[in-house]
Amino acid sequence: MMYSQLFSASLQGIDAFIIEIETHLDNAVPAFTIVGLPDSAVKESRERVTAAIKNSGLVFPTKKITVNLAPADVRKEGSAFDLPIALGVLSALNIIDSGALNKTLILGELSLEGSLRPVHGVLSIAMTASKSGYDTILLPSGNADEAAMVEGLKVIPVDSLKQTFGYLNNEIEIQPRKVDIEDLFNKGFDANLLNMADVKGQENVKRAMEVSSAGGHNMLMIGPPGSGKTMLAKRLPSILPPLTLSESLETTKIHSVAGILSKNEALVTVRPFRSPHHTISDAALVGGGMNKIRPGEISLSHHGVLFLDELPEFARNVLEVLRQPIEEKSIRISRTKLSVEYPANFMLVCSMNPCPCGNFGDISKECSCTPQQIQRYSGKISGPLLDRIDIHVEVPAVKYQELSSSRAGEPSEKVRARVIAARQKQSKRFENIDFIYKNADMGTREIRECCRLDTASQDLLKMAMTKLGLSARAYDRILKVSRTIADLGGSDNIGPSHISEAIQYRSLDREYWK
Repeated sequence: MMYSQLFSASLQGIDAFIIEIETHLDNAVPAFTIVGLPDSAVKESRERVTAAIKNSGLVFPTKKITVNLAPADVRKEGSAFDLPIALGVLSALNIIDSGALNKTLILGELSLEGSLRPVHGVLSIAMTASKSGYDTILLPSGNADEAAMVEGLKVIPVDSLKQTFGYLNNEIEIQPRKVDIEDLFNKGFDANLLNMADVKGQENVKRAMEVSSAGGHNMLMIGPPGSGKTMLAKRLPSILPPLTLSESLETTKIHSVAGILSKNEALVTVRPFRSPHHTISDAALVGGGMNKIRPGEISLSHHGVLFLDELPEFARNVLEVLRQPIEEKSIRISRTKLSVEYPANFMLVCSMNPCPCGNFGDISKECSCTPQQIQRYSGKISGPLLDRIDIHVEVPAVKYQELSSSRAGEPSEKVRARVIAARQKQSKRFENIDFIYKNADMGTREIRECCRLDTASQDLLKMAMTKLGLSARAYDRILKVSRTIADLGGSDNIGPSHISEAIQYRSLDREYWK
């Protein structure tokens, strides 16, 4: 019987599912057919597989070849099926023993001369393989370190179809790839991150950034051109706490699926910092695509920072799609035949000028904008989006005395130590609550339990709510930020000073959006 059955996997979102690859050879007119809802890349496997088998010095059958990818009602995408299809053809010819591959998952893209190229989403596939009872994964050497991070899975790295053939026929021996996950993770922190010590002055902004980092709060910086908004934002990763191993693995899965892992990078160990241009479309920001739903910038920023420079320059519809992911910490993208959910737990950091010319509110320069121009400029940012940004801070122009001073600012290492200490308090606070890692993640129930106020604090907050006309969502944001400020100060209780500082971070939006 000219039939074989092998196993591979395909991606749906950041998760994978098992694909059964059936190959049947028939003594009919020679043809090569792939069925089971293959996309264009899978259909083109016919040409790559045919050339790879012949150029590897192996026998290619002059028969009718039918390959079925099951389940047949789910669309298959990508080039990772090349290797299992080629092995399926050879197995149907009884050149290799497919029975030895019952517990093996196979993937890899073939070149025309038979060498193997890396594929996307290997970490997700390896995790699915392990959960589904497979004990071995056979894949390109370039993906081996990524797959080896899954404990209990035997990872066999191969460089070509010919080498794979020799291994399966016991002609050559290949040592399984192993990696020390803890060692890889601990060595991964980038000590060359930009340092806060380079920033002259702007002490109030640095304090706001510290509070934002400690609680994972969204932040908006408003100031004239050249005041250092972008410079400060780029140094934010240097004061954020390091990724935990679980966060690192989850982030790696997303980057692997998107195909943006650097060469020889098996694990993302530094918090992502994504800064898309203001011409970005809403689909590129949240994710999507015509035939394949890929993660967008908000998912690539998961457990990291999404920085939107010159916020009013972004299209209004692009900014509005941020509202739901900020609240839900995830994004569900639906198409006619497919619905995918990607995680999107990111810190949103934005910067903007106070007006089109940038001089509104600057006592040293005259603003040339009309009130209508200023209103139209600031009106590009809706109230609901502003309410979802916890901290608003003014970034004034730096004075000459501060620029010319030889005294360096506080280094990132010291700020980072305080941020880590505050995050540790939050980790202990939320250790028994799923999907809440920091103060910014708190829901209504957690705010009620963790942000109790004394009488003086309640009176202060009531007065601020009345005078500033803040919304109910802004009320929750103030309580969250107050909790973070108290954590930074080592206090178990929220006091009037903490509430006062948190209110200060909500007052600028009312000044510029009157």
